[in-house]
Formats: sequence, C-alpha cells, structure tokens
Amino acid sequence: MKAILVDDEALALDFLEHQVNKVDSIEVIGKFGHLDIEKHVALLEEVDVLFLDIEMPEMNGLELAERILEIDANISIVFVTAFNDYAVQAFELNALDYVLKPIQMDRLKKTLERVELKVNQRIHKPLRKRNVLRVNVSRELSFKLTNDKLDFIQFRTTKSRELFLYLLHHSDKTFRKSELTELLWADFPEEKAYSQLYTAIYHLRKTLHKYKGHFTIKNLGAGYMLSTKDVFIDLVEWEKQIISAPRLTTKTIDDYEETMKLYTGGFLEKYDYLWAEGERFRLEQLWIKVAYEMAGYYDKQDNLEMAEAWYVKICTARPEEEDAHFLLMKLYAKLRIGLFIDHQYHQLTKAMEDLGLQVSPNITQWYKQWKSKK
Repeated sequence: MKAILVDDEALALDFLEHQVNKVDSIEVIGKFGHLDIEKHVALLEEVDVLFLDIEMPEMNGLELAERILEIDANISIVFVTAFNDYAVQAFELNALDYVLKPIQMDRLKKTLERVELKVNQRIHKPLRKRNVLRVNVSRELSFKLTNDKLDFIQFRTTKSRELFLYLLHHSDKTFRKSELTELLWADFPEEKAYSQLYTAIYHLRKTLHKYKGHFTIKNLGAGYMLSTKDVFIDLVEWEKQIISAPRLTTKTIDDYEETMKLYTGGFLEKYDYLWAEGERFRLEQLWIKVAYEMAGYYDKQDNLEMAEAWYVKICTARPEEEDAHFLLMKLYAKLRIGLFIDHQYHQLTKAMEDLGLQVSPNITQWYKQWKSKK
C-alpha cells in the first residue's frame, strides 16, 4: 500500500513517518507540511491512504479531505488529531479512521489493517457489466449512461466547459499549461491566466466526479491530459462506421440509415469555438457526401420519397448547397409538382442572396425553361 502524510508540524510529521515505516506492508510516497492538490494530482492517483492532521492553519484537514475525496472517493482518509472531539466530524466525512497524537504503534497497526482490508476489497471486487457513457457532441454537449436519460451537465463556467471539450477532442494528448492559457485566457495577465486555468481544472474535476470512472484529468507537471474509458462519442463513432462501411447497396442501405442517425448536427455547432470550426466543416463535408450518395441511390431505385427526404436534409443543413436544391427541383418535375419547384427555387435564391451570391446560371436557365413550358 502507498501512503501520503500531511502535517504542518515538522516534528509530528517526521514522527508519523517513523511510525508508519515500521509497518512492512506500507510505503510512504510523499509527506507534506502543506498539500497542494492541483500540483500533486498525479501523486494522489497512486495513493491508497492519506494521513491528515486536522488542526492546520492554512486549510483545515477536514476541508482538505473533502477536496481530495471529490477527486477520488476510493482514497482512505485517516485523520491525525490531538483531540477526540474531531472523531465525529471525521466519520461524518466518511473517513476510514482517526488516530490520536502521540501515535501509538498498536493503534496504528489496527488502522492500517482496516486500510488494507478496504484496498483488497476494492481490488477483488467482482467485475460489473461495463457501463458505457455516451457523449454527444452533435450540436451541443450532453451525456447519457446506458438506459439513462440525457444529462446536459452544468459546468461552473463557460470556460471550464470549453476546456473540457478541447481536452476531450484531443483525448490522451498532453497540452502545456501555457497552450491552454493562450487558447482560453489570452487577454489575461500571465499570472491571472494560470490562476484561471487551475481554478477551471479544479471545478472541472468536481463537475465530472459523477462520471469519474469514464474521465481522468492528469496533471503531468507542465501540462494536462484527459483520458477516457468506456466512452462512446457520437461523431467519433459515426465517422469510424462511415469510413469502414461497405459499398452502398440494397443490402447495406438500412445500415447506412442507422449510422447516419448518429449525426444529429454539426460538431459543437451551438458553441462559438474558433478551434472547432475546422473539425465541424470537415465532418459536415463527409456527412453531405454520404447524404448525396444515399439520395442518389434512392433516386435510381425510384424511391422518390426517400430521395426527397435526403435532399431536403442537405438543403436544411446547408441552405446554399445548390446541387441539392437543383436535384430536388428535377425530382419535383418528375412528380409534376410545379408548386414545389417554385418554392425550392425561391428558397435557393434567398439563401444565395443572404450570402451576397447569385444562383448558378445553369439552374436559373433550367428553371426559366421549365416555367416557359408550364
């Protein structure tokens, strides 16, 4: 087992280390007069038990324990105190035990036996069925556990949400703290920007605590990295399935329909993130390409209803997409629905005017010829 010791009194800290080192089954991996949580997150991820002095000047041990348990509820907390009065508060916080100063060896051994039992129970706990977390990034962020309702999680600030989404988009990649402050707090003085980053990371860990088995934010010295486990990201999975999909045929068209349901909107289109624009455009272009293929397939099969549905989806997603409007107009000509042809041409004209453009001459010429024959 691995332990961290925290006591602002140097002599008490040394004595605690001396006593703990007498026990063969435990290793002290850190001792601090003051524990900086943000700085030592990576160390906290390794530890089994923390011995915390309750009566510390800068931060009460009970308060410090609350913050640590928010990061990892599996860490065993043992309070070190000179007063019995703190015992009730300690156990209300779900601490494993407390020991009185000066620490007696027989009492310490009993406490460590309880810690070891808890660690072994966690290690040998029967495996539960994987609970996959679905993360939707189409249009806006939402979470959904298996057989659970959507959770539009509330972040403390818009910056902490953007920080999470940026790290999620680049999961398992380490970003220097300077890169993150430049991205999110470029207008702040350097010292304040770093303070904003540390605060955002702290609140982000608190916000994600309910999904702690799925997300891990690691402090790697000069930077941060977000790792995921059992996470299904809708647009990531959609792209994988589209790229690996077989040729579009009568046998595969239903699979294409199911896969395309994963794309419900542009990548984070609800948020005005400059860094997301390139990815949003790339995925949108892929969606449009496949949508055209599906509409064309249905058109060739004379399934005009489904062809119309996909051309309409393209026009809705990209109102300035001339080809989709034109193909719809031709489809309505097959069906001899003149009113719909007029409507579609005027929709296209308005979309192009909004962008300061004109409808392509070949489309205008086709429309005028159709009108003359009407």
